[in-house]
Amino acid sequence: MRELVVLFVSALPISELRGGIPLALALGLTPAKAFIISIIGNVLPVPFLLLFLEKLKNLFLRVEVVERYYKKIEARVLKKKRIVEKYGYIGLALFVAIPFPATGAWTGSLLATLLDLEFKKSLIFISLGVIMAGCIVLSASLGLLTIPKILF
Repeated sequence: MRELVVLFVSALPISELRGGIPLALALGLTPAKAFIISIIGNVLPVPFLLLFLEKLKNLFLRVEVVERYYKKIEARVLKKKRIVEKYGYIGLALFVAIPFPATGAWTGSLLATLLDLEFKKSLIFISLGVIMAGCIVLSASLGLLTIPKILF
């Protein structure tokens, strides 16, 4: 049951594995299990997002409230497209790997969709970014890495 909760939290757009790994550790899962389950949970929605985000966007934009909210998110994501334009798919992985708010697999998937990037490569590089983010979050959660307070 704990594993399913961690999987679910890691799949959510706001928490992703930034929430999943610390939760897993707090629930008593081993670091290895916390890492693996959180990675799986975070990557799980990516293929569906890459395949269907454009179609869902067109459907949701018919609702005015959703359209305004989406346009704000889209504008924020497009401001970060330079890293992908400059470094290509490696830039996409780096963007996803940075465990800050408004980065991660969901935002990376939206960015890949907006830039009309290739599905297979996007999936691979977003997954690599998730793994890198998992290493950072796990290291920070275990006290092996400290994040400067200046970032918060």
